[in-house]
Amino acid sequence: MADQLVRAITADGMVKATAVSTKELTERMRQIHRTLPVGTAAVGRCLAAVSMLGNALKGEGASVTLQIRGGGPLGNILVVSDAEGNVRGTVDNPMVDIPLRPDGKLNVGAAVGTDGTLTVIRDLNMKEPYVGSVELFSGEIADDLASYFVESEQIPSACGLGVLVDRDQSVRCAGGYLIQLLPGASEDTIVKVEGGVLAAGAVTGLLDQNDDPEAMLRTILSDFDVEILEKTPIEYRCDCSRDRMERALISLGPEELGNLIAEQGEAELCCRFCDQKQYFSQEDLEKMLESMRKA
Repeated sequence: MADQLVRAITADGMVKATAVSTKELTERMRQIHRTLPVGTAAVGRCLAAVSMLGNALKGEGASVTLQIRGGGPLGNILVVSDAEGNVRGTVDNPMVDIPLRPDGKLNVGAAVGTDGTLTVIRDLNMKEPYVGSVELFSGEIADDLASYFVESEQIPSACGLGVLVDRDQSVRCAGGYLIQLLPGASEDTIVKVEGGVLAAGAVTGLLDQNDDPEAMLRTILSDFDVEILEKTPIEYRCDCSRDRMERALISLGPEELGNLIAEQGEAELCCRFCDQKQYFSQEDLEKMLESMRKA
């Protein structure tokens, strides 16, 4: 099925939950950045996570940025979601290839590293964005994100993220869930959520059997009556454009743009998220410089 985000709440109002299936958008990222399996898994997990965070905003033009600086060989991971849950992302070193873990699984934790931070930036189109950050402790991303919610937002949370890479390095399945306890949740509720998470097993196992995120939520929350609040299609979507790249050149200022014209005579800018390129001729650059000097 097409990539989708599902939001739900338990009938007693004590647990809210979100789940996503992100196979297609993760595969799109892989093709753009040519990531090897461990990079595909790491960035794919981040894309699923930021999609769930972004969709929770519900503000026109709002966005969430998730940045992971773990000190591992992948370098920095940067992913962004709009308020609908559509995402884009990039990683410093997409071609990293490291040995598998002893259990035969991709060693995402070692590739990401644990010497650094996970940072969430919520831009609500206000004067200043909200920024929260926690120290990484696993590099596996899901555990680190749950830690972020507890430490930065005081919301007890369970998070599962997964990307299953096929033998041809394409994405076989991908997605995740975020389950959060609301104020007043009883000890019994906590026990039921924890038991459901443990019994359900890995995200990739659930999605490989059935890539419907609603089915994943109902499996995890099988001890609850679950009410689906919304279902939203999501995709890999970059908002880059020629105008945005032109503004980036203008932001250099008259002196630096003048030096660029003198030294190179032209410019070709490449979007870090989708690899789209825009060419600016010397005439284009000189027109920009002229308008800046007249302003």
